[in-house]
Amino acid sequence: MILEELTGKIIACSIAVHRELGPGLLESIYESALGIEFFQQGLRFKRQMPLQVAYKGQSIGEFRIDMLVEDSVVLELKSTERHDPVFEAQLLSYMKLGGYKVGLLINFNSVLLTKGITRLIL
Repeated sequence: MILEELTGKIIACSIAVHRELGPGLLESIYESALGIEFFQQGLRFKRQMPLQVAYKGQSIGEFRIDMLVEDSVVLELKSTERHDPVFEAQLLSYMKLGGYKVGLLINFNSVLLTKGITRLIL
């Protein structure tokens, strides 16, 4: 599946979850609901996937990617009132560290979810 088609499916699943649950819930609730939606759509995904961070060849810790879909698209899920540029920086860091080319920042605390989605490409 090409990445553009995959991100389209991910966005469609996110919209379905948002339509059902609405804005204002915890990120973990949306993550769980997305997992159900992805499973029903036949998409492979991992939740809270550990990502090791190394500095000069030595492990210094790890991050957790909210969701990784089809081993290629990183999802950073939010449920906040305002968009902070650090969210995009965080997603870009995860993408660089993991060698992923595409990421989606999805803020479920939006009246229209399409206004809360940012697609980033490396």
